[in-house]
Amino acid sequence: MRERTAAGEIDAVDRRIIDALQGDFPICERPYAAAAEALGIAEEELLARLQSLLDRKVLTRFGPMFQIERMGGAFVLAAMAVPEADWERVNDAVNALPEVAHNYRRESALNTPFNMWFVLATETKDGIPAAVGKIEAATGLPVYAFPKLREYFVEMKLSVRGAA
Repeated sequence: MRERTAAGEIDAVDRRIIDALQGDFPICERPYAAAAEALGIAEEELLARLQSLLDRKVLTRFGPMFQIERMGGAFVLAAMAVPEADWERVNDAVNALPEVAHNYRRESALNTPFNMWFVLATETKDGIPAAVGKIEAATGLPVYAFPKLREYFVEMKLSVRGAA
């Protein structure tokens, strides 16, 4: 039986799961069963632990990364300068769009007014201007889109080894 952990705490099995599933996820009929077998745990336990890690915000996302452009879609990094008094309203409006992959607050190190940054992901290239238009109409603020000029692949695997 699995012991309960606090919000940010992980045990030795969680550490093994995170270390093992950062690449080379099985491509087969039952990938979670294959991954669980390699970890020496049951498929149900793996699924429950992954959900717990997501629920507790230890992991913010678990899923594949796609090259959406190869499928005809588009990604773009976007930014807005949102007045503090209007933050919640604008944040809610931006997050309401299914095209927003993730949205976060960041104070600029480059001395710009941009404090809201998000990624737009659309099924077609024409979807980006349409999504920008929806956000501008809903918020009354301009959206600045920063398209990718060049793509780099950096495989970064984080180790969570250490005492449980």
